[in-house]
Amino acid sequence: MPIPSAVRAAAAAREIVHRLPPLPTIGEILRIYRLRALKQLSQNFLLEPKLTNKIARAAGNLDNCCVLEIGPGPGSLTRSIISAGNIRELTVIERDARFIPVLNELKDASDTLPFHIINDDILRTDLQGIFPEDTVRPWLSDELPPLHIIANLPFNIATPLLIKFLSHMSSKTDVFRFGRVQLTLMFQHEVAQRIIAVPGDRQRCRLSIMCQNYCDVKYAFPIRGTSFVPKPDVDAGVVILTPRKEPAITQPFKMVEKVVRTTFTMKRKPFVRALGYLFPRKGYERVHQELIDRSRIDPQKPTMLLELEEYRDLLCAYEKVCQEYPELDSFRYI
Repeated sequence: MPIPSAVRAAAAAREIVHRLPPLPTIGEILRIYRLRALKQLSQNFLLEPKLTNKIARAAGNLDNCCVLEIGPGPGSLTRSIISAGNIRELTVIERDARFIPVLNELKDASDTLPFHIINDDILRTDLQGIFPEDTVRPWLSDELPPLHIIANLPFNIATPLLIKFLSHMSSKTDVFRFGRVQLTLMFQHEVAQRIIAVPGDRQRCRLSIMCQNYCDVKYAFPIRGTSFVPKPDVDAGVVILTPRKEPAITQPFKMVEKVVRTTFTMKRKPFVRALGYLFPRKGYERVHQELIDRSRIDPQKPTMLLELEEYRDLLCAYEKVCQEYPELDSFRYI
C-alpha cells in the first residue's frame, strides 16, 4: 500500500535537523561588530552556551514547533534555540537595529530553517498573525499549541510585557488567540521570586496574584549576575508560565488588576485598610462595609496572606457592588 504524500512530508519534516555551521563566538561577534550593551535599553548579554542551552531545554520539546524569541540581541540564546530541536520556524523580535546585521548572518547560516527577523518594540508589536494558522489549538484542549515564546528579557520591560501577556491571556487575543502558548522567560531574580511567591512570602505582591491567577508558574533555575556582560547588580531567574484553562478569578482583567494593585498598597497591613482606596473618601462607608461582609474574608488579615481563592471571593463581591454602584467601576484612587 503506497504511503500518502502527507505522511511522507511529515516524516521528512521530522528528519530535518537544523544545525549551525562553526560560527564566531558571541564575544567575537560583539568585537567584530563593535557592539556594546546600552544601559538605557537595560541590555546584558548572556555569553555562556551552557546557560543558553539550559534555557532552551527548559522550554521542553521544541520539535516541529514554531518559536518566538523576544530580544535576541547578538543571538546567543537564538543559537541554542536553533540547536535544541527540529523546530518548524523561528521568529525573533529585536528593538535595537544594531543587531539586525548579526541576526541576518545567523539567518543565512541556518538556511534550512524559516527564520523571520522583526525590528520592532515588543511592547507595541501586534502578535495576532505571528504564527501559522494551522497551529491554533482550542483553549480548553489538553493539547498545548506547538508554539513557544522564549526570551532573555531586558529587565526594564519584563514586568510591563508580562502584564500585557496576562491581559491577552484573559481575553484570548493577540498571540493567545492561538491557544495556551507557553512562555519561558528570564527575569531579574527578585521579579521571578515575586511571580512564584505564595501567601506569607515577603515577596508576595500584585504580580504573584496576577500571574498565578492566569498561569501555572514554575521557577526553572537561577542565573548568577556574573554570567552576564556587562555584569548587572542582580541575579536572574528563568520562569515557565503555562496559561491555565480557567483562571480562578474570572472578572474582567482591568477590574482584577485594579483590585489587586489597590489592596497591595498595604500588603503587611490588614487588607481592609487598603480596601478603602477602592471608594471615594466620603459617602461610601456603608458600601465599604458591604464589600467586606460579602467577601467573607477576615478584615484583619494582612493582604500578603490572602489566598488566590480569597481574592476570587473578593472580586465576586466587588463586581456585585459595582453593579449596584456603577460609578465605582471607573473610580481610581491610585
